[in-house]
Amino acid sequence: MDIVIRATIMFAILFALLRLMGKRELGQMTPFELVMLVVVGDLIQQGITHNDFSLTGATLAIATFAFWTVVLGWVVYLSPRAQRVVEGAPRVLVRDGELVAANLERDRLTRAEIESEMRLAGIAHLGEVAWAILEPEGRISFIKRDGDSDSSRPDNPKPS
Repeated sequence: MDIVIRATIMFAILFALLRLMGKRELGQMTPFELVMLVVVGDLIQQGITHNDFSLTGATLAIATFAFWTVVLGWVVYLSPRAQRVVEGAPRVLVRDGELVAANLERDRLTRAEIESEMRLAGIAHLGEVAWAILEPEGRISFIKRDGDSDSSRPDNPKPS
């Protein structure tokens, strides 16, 4: 039972740390950060199983993590409010060709990072962007301007 309690505590700590790291941090890992993530995994294992190297101990630790992952999945599925807390909400980074500085600062993103993502999306200039939205999973979605500034707004669609 000790392993289950430690695994539950480590799950909560790991969840909190990943939320604090931010959306973009996991999507843009350097090789060093990847190695650090592997090392953290080993440290978590040691903290959970302590000196228990048995198959039963490992199974209990893995099952506990799986259990809490499923529970969180169901909570998010059943509650939109919980979904915003657990997964986060999309955040506007560019509106009508202008960077939203407060949101860039909040997610520790630079203009250079936005411009790099724009180039990957086939967009040459910030002025071509109607909206850039940081999605909850860390990806940036771009919506290009189509010439008419009012028609690019999600709340004012262009008539067909």
